[in-house]
Amino acid sequence: MDLDSILVLLVLGGAVVLFATEKLPVDVVAVLATIALLLLGLVSIEQALSGFSNEATITVAAMFVLSAGLQHTGALRALGELLGRIRSPRRFTLAVMATITPVSAFVNNTATVAVWLPLVLSATASGKHSASKNLIPLSYAAQMGGVCTLIGTSTNLLVNALARDQGVEGFTLFEFSILGIACAVVGFVYLLTVGRWLLPERRVADLSQNYELGKYITELRVMPDSPLVGQTVEEAKLGEKHSVYVLELLRDDQKIWSPRAQTLREGDVLLARGDWSRLSVVIDKLKLEVESDFTLRDETFEEADRVLAEVMIAPKSRFEGSTLSSLEFRWHYNATVLALHRRGEVLREKVRDVQLNVGDVLLVVAAPDEIRALRQNPNLIMLTEKAGTRSARRRAPLALAIMAAVVAIAGFGLLPIVVTALLGGAAMVVLRCLEPDEAYRAIDWRVIVMLAGVLPLGIALGQTGTADRMADAVLSLTGDAGPLLVLATMYLLALVLSEMMSNAAAAVLLVPIAISTANTLGLDPKPLLVAITFAASTSFSTPVGYQTNTMVYNLGGYRFADFLRVGIPLNLLFWVVGMLLIPRIWPLVPAS
Repeated sequence: MDLDSILVLLVLGGAVVLFATEKLPVDVVAVLATIALLLLGLVSIEQALSGFSNEATITVAAMFVLSAGLQHTGALRALGELLGRIRSPRRFTLAVMATITPVSAFVNNTATVAVWLPLVLSATASGKHSASKNLIPLSYAAQMGGVCTLIGTSTNLLVNALARDQGVEGFTLFEFSILGIACAVVGFVYLLTVGRWLLPERRVADLSQNYELGKYITELRVMPDSPLVGQTVEEAKLGEKHSVYVLELLRDDQKIWSPRAQTLREGDVLLARGDWSRLSVVIDKLKLEVESDFTLRDETFEEADRVLAEVMIAPKSRFEGSTLSSLEFRWHYNATVLALHRRGEVLREKVRDVQLNVGDVLLVVAAPDEIRALRQNPNLIMLTEKAGTRSARRRAPLALAIMAAVVAIAGFGLLPIVVTALLGGAAMVVLRCLEPDEAYRAIDWRVIVMLAGVLPLGIALGQTGTADRMADAVLSLTGDAGPLLVLATMYLLALVLSEMMSNAAAAVLLVPIAISTANTLGLDPKPLLVAITFAASTSFSTPVGYQTNTMVYNLGGYRFADFLRVGIPLNLLFWVVGMLLIPRIWPLVPAS
């Protein structure tokens, strides 16, 4: 093995470790890998920067804009709102999966789940359905839809771009559809039968029809006319009377950890925990004030033109690890955080000083325009909102028509996908389905930078001959068992790697190896590339394997073991279906 191959392997090994441990964000790791390849002379400057002009990167950016146009106009919500009318638990689960799967074939998975989440949560809050029986199927179905078309996930587009760069014929828009639909049918049957039995019957804190998701932590200031002045916390009996519990007392920047015997004074701040509906009753009855200086009453919404909303910290959010004070949340978004909810943990810090985690839910109040900005922010997921007026949906049919035109033009091969996606994104802005600044905010630049950063790694693997050597290692594992075992091995490698690291990174690592393996065997590489695409885009077995899994993890009250128990059998089922259908749709025959 020559020096260049050794250096590429060292860069690759370091990237894999960083991807797997998540010590740094995936986009940062990708950029660092590109810089290392450039400094070591393993790629040229043009090759290092080629990812930013790559067809896959540009198409993914345009698809973010198209997805945002559908989401912003409410085009998707109208479909999802039909869910609330279904009473049968099993039919409800089927309807959730059957509605989100076709949508996620064309719209970004994460954005689609973000739209469906509040609808499913609202339906489960009524007591008719269990959240834990439906949120994992919601996530899995979004992934199933993503592998039905070329534009369903960024990983599909990335594999296609890498294949084209190495001289392999790319995929058409609907080339994956037969296999994707077959896998979806198998997945539906499994999740409605065996999977439903394996899913936990675990209720999260009730979500009321207004805005109650769970037990929030908030700060309540004792006002001069409050009847609590002169009483001790124990005498007030807030827990017994109102199910509101004082965790600590804040007085003149001093924390009093055992406040029960403390006589309350004007200006004291109570760090309290409870359902928001009960907290709001205490605020009104005992003349307290939320520390944010916004006194909440339901009847003030119409008068003040304010919206009360719950937003969740999204997976890979830049807010993770930060505090509200360090983010200057109130001033940056002109929104007030009233309270914070965290599953399974009682917080004992001021809300503005709590380090935010993925899955934390913030109760915020803001003007309608600011709520729209929060909804478009990729760092947050809007769960519920209660407003005096609803935003107009007049442009929803127009947004749907634009998306349909993009799919039709690309599907019939009239224009390349990248061109139709760009035209569709521009149409969303020109026809006012999105404002220009909303279009820029809709693009998840971390994904774009990550895709652009990992592409040079694939180039280095190919041109240094490292991919050929790794292909030889794969063939030595399979021996003379034939191409079907090579196909099965490649699928399993992609499946395992995508559970440990970024799906895109796993694809970049394996695509050059798959092509080299196919060349060595004299086979058409397409079957191996399809196996990698499907395995990398359907990560069911861990809550961190795919962003949609992470989104439902906290809200469904799941444990890590729940994903292992439900996801591993489904991954193995998809593997079996893939081994049966891939060789029939894309025969393992010598390359033409």
